[in-house]
This record gives sequence, C-alpha cells and structure tokens, in this order.
Amino acid sequence: MLLAILIAGLLVAVTVTVHAAGFGLLLKSLMNSPAGLPTEPWPVARLLIRVTWWLILIHLVEITVWACFYLWGGCLPDAEAAFYFSGVTYTTIGYGDLVLAKPWRILGPIEGLTGILMCGLSAGLFFALVTRIFVPRFEAKRK
Repeated sequence: MLLAILIAGLLVAVTVTVHAAGFGLLLKSLMNSPAGLPTEPWPVARLLIRVTWWLILIHLVEITVWACFYLWGGCLPDAEAAFYFSGVTYTTIGYGDLVLAKPWRILGPIEGLTGILMCGLSAGLFFALVTRIFVPRFEAKRK
C-alpha cells in the first residue's frame, strides 16, 4: 500500500506539472496575441473553442500519463483497458466495469481527485477569460 501511495504521489506531481506547462503555453499564447482579446461574438466563440481544444489536449495527456502507468505496472490487461479506466476515473465518471487489483486500488480515488482539481483549474481559466472579455464591456456601458 505504501508503494502505491508513493507512486500515486509521483503521478499527481507529473499530472500537475503537465497541467502547469500546458497552462503556461496557453496563457503565453493568449498574452502574446497582437490583436488582444476579441469583442465580437464569432471571434469570441473561436477563441473559446481553441481554448477548449487546448485544455482537452492537456487533460488527454494527463489521462495518458496515468494509463501508461496502469499498463506498465500490469495493473490492467491491455492499453484499451488502461486508457478507458484512466479516462473514466480522471473525469470521475467511474462506471465500475473495470477495477484495479487490490494492491493498486488506492490509485483510482487519487486519480479521480487529481482529475477534479485539474478540471477545476481549467474551469477557472474559462471564468477568468470570459470575465476579462466581458467585464470591460459592462463597465463601459455603466459610464
């Protein structure tokens, strides 16, 4: 059990590092945009779609990190099962049709908690971005 907890800690650290790196690249791209943030509906929609695709890519890389460990560690029988289990665990869907063997069971809840936190960070970025786009417009209408 102690080994599983230590491995979980390492997987959490890798997941957070991937998320931070992906966020950093996304924020750098947003901040270096010469046109600034859009104000018209279709450009705003295109921006939010691009941000969504980037965030999904980041989350898929994180799911892959966990799936690769499940496969490498022999926790699950094949790549399809490892990626499926990791995806439903990370997103906290948790169908329960696949489970980890007893020595590795603790990894499931830890991956789920990590996924919740990473998705929360992504939601926070959306909130900040939409706020940054629309608050100046609302303030300008008040004046």
